[in-house]
Amino acid sequence: MKLRRSERMVVISNYLINHPYELTSLNTFAEKYESAKSSISEDIVIIKRAFEEIEIGTIETITGAGGGVIFSPSISDAEAKTIVQGLCDQLSESNRILPGGYIYLSDLLSTPSILNNIGRIIAKSFKDQQIDAVMTVATKGVPLANAVANVLNVPFVIVRRDLKITEGSTVSVNYVSGSSGDRIEKMFLSKRSLKAGSRVLIVDDFLKGGGTITGMISLLSEFDSELAGVAVFADNAQANRDYLDYKSLLKVTNIDVKANTIDVEIGNIFD
Repeated sequence: MKLRRSERMVVISNYLINHPYELTSLNTFAEKYESAKSSISEDIVIIKRAFEEIEIGTIETITGAGGGVIFSPSISDAEAKTIVQGLCDQLSESNRILPGGYIYLSDLLSTPSILNNIGRIIAKSFKDQQIDAVMTVATKGVPLANAVANVLNVPFVIVRRDLKITEGSTVSVNYVSGSSGDRIEKMFLSKRSLKAGSRVLIVDDFLKGGGTITGMISLLSEFDSELAGVAVFADNAQANRDYLDYKSLLKVTNIDVKANTIDVEIGNIFD
């Protein structure tokens, strides 16, 4: 398929954006678009400069016989902070308070554009951690983990609270559930889900007591895998979790059920 340079740069840009962290040889583009390798190399230089100028990512060139280019997505700090501040405003709406002091998040975590932005922000925060997989617990954390894994271009694995025959052989651990730590429950992960030696980023929607995340960390040791980090969409600032190192986009500082108000601020994702 022979294309003009302007057309070729558009399709190459689109390919790189949709294949993050993948090594693609220049010959792949040269053969596909019937162009000289030197012309493709010039295209990449222009695209690289544009990507870096508008801060959507970087392109690394690997030399040698097995070389090529790798696109690493990113997001500017200014854009990320604007997005998170907008989420703070949305989460502060009084109609989100549910019985028991819970917060309604489902609409935010089911909107593709919001999930895409959250994925970009979390992925940037952990981009240097050499992550092999993203882990979450069913069910509310699944869209969030999918979004992060999509940006990092790694698999995501789902820990379940109930045993399903479709998972095959599983590994289980006990964990403390409930903000008061008053319940002992089990979580399960298929033995085929995670390779030994993987570096894993744990992602969840809301961090309250921390028991669920602690359980997932315990599961990692059963798979001879390593914790690369923990990221949550929002956390409750009033809970005591000094033992847990994590990043949050949003921090809920107060929920007043009687006054029907929620106080939310930007979390420590930018620290």
